[in-house]
This record gives sequence, C-alpha cells and structure tokens, in this order.
Amino acid sequence: MAEELKIAAGSKQKKYETLVSQISALILGETNAMANLANTAAAIQMTFQHLWVGFYILENNELVLGPFQGPIACTRIKKGKGVCGTSWAESKTIIVDNVDDFPGHIACSSASVSEIVVPMYDSKNQFYGVLDIDSMHLAQFDLTDQKYLEEICQNLSQTLSA
Repeated sequence: MAEELKIAAGSKQKKYETLVSQISALILGETNAMANLANTAAAIQMTFQHLWVGFYILENNELVLGPFQGPIACTRIKKGKGVCGTSWAESKTIIVDNVDDFPGHIACSSASVSEIVVPMYDSKNQFYGVLDIDSMHLAQFDLTDQKYLEEICQNLSQTLSA
C-alpha cells in the first residue's frame, strides 16, 4: 500500500472500519516494529485528531516511550502506575472518562482530559507494551474505540517480537 491515508466520513465506527483495513495493509509484510508503530500512531492521529497517540514499550521492567504523535510525553512508567502502568498490571484495556478521577493518574500534559490504554502483546503472546491515547475532551472514548483499537493492536502483534 502506498503511504497514503484515506479518512472515511461518517460515524466513528465507519472511520475505524476504514482505518483498521488501511493499517493492516500498511503493516503487511513490514517486519520493523518501530516503523509499524510509528505509522499506526500517525494513522490514528490523522483520523481522529486526538491530543496524543502513542506507544509505550516494555524495557527492563518498565514502560518506555515509543513512537507517538502529539506533545512531549513522560519517558518511563512503572508497572501499576498511572493508566498505562495499570493497564499493564491488569492486562486489560482501560477507558478513563475524566483523568482527574483516576487515582494516581500521571499527567504528562495538563491538556489531557480523557484516556484509553490498550495492552499489546508480541507474536508469542508475551506482553510488549501499550497503546495510549489522550483526548482534550471528557468521555471521548467508548466501547467502539476499545473494540477497534484492540483489533489494531492484535493485528500489530504479528509484527512484534520481544
């Protein structure tokens, strides 16, 4: 696929359906994890215009900042800390409607109001890192986001290795 993104008009679901297929085509045959993560972050950002879209990757028992789109971010996150560390510790997607209501939220940007974090696994089903998305709007994320972002992470897992 040419490195071009076509953004669908219409509902969030329609945008995701188009996005998922385009990301799948973009990463098909590409074995470099950083390239795939970088293009995925850019594609999500271009489609939805969130405040921050990026990845934290497991390294030496902490999450380390990986490819992202948006303002500068926290560099390292411990297991169980903030939304990213909690997603890692609990091995589940976490949706936060208002980050001020999340105990221990790590404020990398004061403009972040809501957040979704999806855990990611490599091709051997070992924890690899998280996809983290922040919004400037309250309650920006829902089960539609969760469904499609988990699908995107599952598709990425085939290109990732520890």
